[in-house]
Amino acid sequence: MVHNYVQIDPKDNIIVAIDSLPKNTFIDIAGKTFTLAEDIQQKHKFALQDFNTGDEVFMYGVLVGTAIQSIKQGAAITTENLKHASASFNANQEKFNWTAPDVSKFKNRTFNGFHRADGSVGTRNYWLVIPLTFCENRNLDVLEGALLDVLGYQTKKDFAVNTQILIDKYKAGASPEELFNTDIVATQEEIHKNRLFPNVDGIKFLKHDGGCGGIRQDSETLCHLLAGYITNANVAGATIFSLGCQNAQIEMLQKAIEDRDPNFAKPIHYLEQQQSQSERHLIEEAVKHTFIGLTQVNTIERKPAPISKLILGLECGGSDGFSGISANPALGYASDLLTALGGSPVLSEFPELNGVEQELVNRCEQKEDAEKFASIMKTYAAKAVAVGSGFENNPSPGNIKDGLITDAMKSAGAAKKGGTSPVTDVLDYTEKVTKAGLNLLCTPGNDVESTTGLAGSGCNIIVFTTGLGTPTGNPIAPVLKMSSNTTLSEKMNDLIDINAGTVISGEDTIETMGEKVLEYIIQVANGEIDAKAELKGQNDFIPWKRGISL
Repeated sequence: MVHNYVQIDPKDNIIVAIDSLPKNTFIDIAGKTFTLAEDIQQKHKFALQDFNTGDEVFMYGVLVGTAIQSIKQGAAITTENLKHASASFNANQEKFNWTAPDVSKFKNRTFNGFHRADGSVGTRNYWLVIPLTFCENRNLDVLEGALLDVLGYQTKKDFAVNTQILIDKYKAGASPEELFNTDIVATQEEIHKNRLFPNVDGIKFLKHDGGCGGIRQDSETLCHLLAGYITNANVAGATIFSLGCQNAQIEMLQKAIEDRDPNFAKPIHYLEQQQSQSERHLIEEAVKHTFIGLTQVNTIERKPAPISKLILGLECGGSDGFSGISANPALGYASDLLTALGGSPVLSEFPELNGVEQELVNRCEQKEDAEKFASIMKTYAAKAVAVGSGFENNPSPGNIKDGLITDAMKSAGAAKKGGTSPVTDVLDYTEKVTKAGLNLLCTPGNDVESTTGLAGSGCNIIVFTTGLGTPTGNPIAPVLKMSSNTTLSEKMNDLIDINAGTVISGEDTIETMGEKVLEYIIQVANGEIDAKAELKGQNDFIPWKRGISL
């Protein structure tokens, strides 16, 4: 994109400003010529035509709002003159055809992953420590303190400070000058080399505030989510803490694991505090079980696996006015490439599919999936309205400031992450990905609740597009941050893994950027590259209690 304004779809009657445009700028687009009626900020939109109150406004070729006052041609589109509106939909499908992209560049490509007994392949090899109730969170803190540093899993920053070196030198009689000149900082690469268990990528502690209180369904959902993490291909084994009297019982978790994997074979250890002699004995037993488990899973080594074993979570957050024209469609093209290679991309955040439902219904291969998707969307929307916060309340202040002023406008751009391929399965929250091709997964639009859900349904890697920036990560799935604009990539380089701003500048097309994204995904899946979120220990984990969350 080299022009300083663009019409995304021929049906659109509003135009996106690629650069800030001053009043009276001459515009020549879509067969119309006019001058801007006012200054237009970068990423914001202006009217291609005159609008009367009640007129429909289109972007990305879909309805994104209606005018709530007259808007002159060349005037800015704002929250003062536009309100949310989206197209109606039903489960009746219209004809859909898909032409798969050329995947010759990736034919016969593999990645080196961790092969599991159920046939899945992990991009990482983690041990989990999980409480069945928030009452056990403190015990996780104790176990974390006992294991992480001594085993070499300091992952809070891109480096670690080893004060023990100074202590040892001081005890040996070193002078202040010698102490000052001693190198006590190690990079993550150096830390990895010194790990006792080199084939284990880390121990992850999934603290949460659930498992008891609330309603029984909350605990059932939590157990299904935790079972999803334990059976995720990126996980080798787990230590489970139970108090004993909570709603989320051990048997409930075991049943959820069996439902997902009847032949479950990973090492897992259950510890119930109310049956233990003391807290000391509980922690001692947990440390020993975990350590022995680590010795077992350290024997698993990376081996080649086909690209079809990748389950790719598609996520966005902190979106801006460029997200839907650079990062999201580029990720969508990578998603289409993966689909054509037999992999499983997963599109989540159902509140951010508002307005594009009919397109996704049409793309469902099975009638029952079209009906399931339509039903989940209508139920979700009705529940949001019932508590006084419909989908139209989805855009955040940051979204609006950067040009995404209605939910339908935001959603139409967000849905581009899912590419153009057929939908092979529709999943409710915590349901497991079992089919190749594009899956739709019901999660909230909340970034962490959604990424938590993606990993819980089996994603072994996630790409997270952003226009404003976010540090979000996940305990078990590498989360790659992809910026929609180069300014963000340069400003937050410590958080951003991939820059799609080159699409805006014209250095890349959607297709070339999509190929670069898939290539980067393969390198991360190989273990050649750590996601920035991994290096910073960004282990965000927030289970959704199925209340209304936008």
